[in-house]
Amino acid sequence: MAPFDVRLAGLIPTGGGEWVLILLVLLLLFGGTKLPALAKGLGQSMKEFKKASKEEDPPPPVKEEPKKPDTAGTHGSN
Repeated sequence: MAPFDVRLAGLIPTGGGEWVLILLVLLLLFGGTKLPALAKGLGQSMKEFKKASKEEDPPPPVKEEPKKPDTAGTHGSN
């Protein structure tokens, strides 16, 4: 476990009451008409980010090691 856990500090809301309070504050800050547009923009940006992260990460190239010559039967076969 990390020396400092964010959940233990109470910085991440875990219950329903905290989420309701956050939504009420957002409603007061942005108003009821801008919240759907804000949520739509946030959803679109997350979707584009996921798409871009999948496209930019090609699989790593497979490197083949050079084959060593088979010398097992050529030395000291008495």
